[in-house]
Amino acid sequence: MSKSPIKSPLSEADKEITGNALQATLVDLVDLSLIAKQAHWNVVGANFRSAHLQLDELVNTARQYVDEVAERANAIGVSPNGKAKTVVESSGVPEYPDNWQSVESTVAAIVDILAALIERLRQRIDETDKSDLVTQDLLIEITRALEEAHWMWQAQQA
Repeated sequence: MSKSPIKSPLSEADKEITGNALQATLVDLVDLSLIAKQAHWNVVGANFRSAHLQLDELVNTARQYVDEVAERANAIGVSPNGKAKTVVESSGVPEYPDNWQSVESTVAAIVDILAALIERLRQRIDETDKSDLVTQDLLIEITRALEEAHWMWQAQQA
């Protein structure tokens, strides 16, 4: 079924802009949840437990917002696509290294990943300023949560 069974409250042009922003956010958040879980499994060294638990908090945050983003897409008549192939092909989240990583390298990688994701989200906030304020509000909420997480990860580098 390619035609949406959901009547959008948005014009076609606004639906396209908003749908693209939501889809890009969806794949970035799916990727973030997978990266944070990968880091969770492979972090080692001093303060391991703290980083291990903090990574699970990041996974939970990403997964919560993945669902909210996908449901918002559906609400405006856009079918969300969070399949692995789609995430691989379109995520803008930086790569995370393979194998075990020290707490320090894990923290540095997560700080960089969150910074990149926040930058992408802030662009989408601007893009949705005219197309859909409801979606913009959701993107602002996600950005707020990730900026708080970014601060907490950066604080470990001080």
